Amino acid sequence: MPTIAIRPATPADEEIVVEFNCRLATESENKQLDRPTVQLGVRAILGNPQHGRYFLASVGDQIVGQMMHTWEWSDWRNGEIWWLQSVYVHPDFRRQGVFRSLIQHLQAEAAASPNVVGLRLYVEEHNTSAQATYERLGLKIAGYVVMEALKTNY
Repeated sequence: MPTIAIRPATPADEEIVVEFNCRLATESENKQLDRPTVQLGVRAILGNPQHGRYFLASVGDQIVGQMMHTWEWSDWRNGEIWWLQSVYVHPDFRRQGVFRSLIQHLQAEAAASPNVVGLRLYVEEHNTSAQATYERLGLKIAGYVVMEALKTNY
């Protein structure tokens, strides 16, 4: 098992984060994202942590995985729920503890933050491999269906 280091992403990491996001959409949902839009979105997060934070996993000098999280205030729980998004591990490094390292890092931060009441993540409904990985690491199906109305639809 390789030694995996976790660190916050910086603006210098923009290109690898954009690349991983585009790969994620292709591999998990067979979607081709508009790269310039993704680049602007990643740049917005890297430039303003109020939008969210990316964490990167590396083996040596190579970035091998990423995870972003955003915040949601829960009035029911009087605390923050951290949403995990844009989770990606390079195919050459899957099943080697990269995601485990990323989520354990975030869990430690959440445990040290008194306002955090839980973690949640999006996973494509047909991505059973990812769902199995998440379940092995203690995440459970929350019993909610995510619905959306994108601005282009209204």
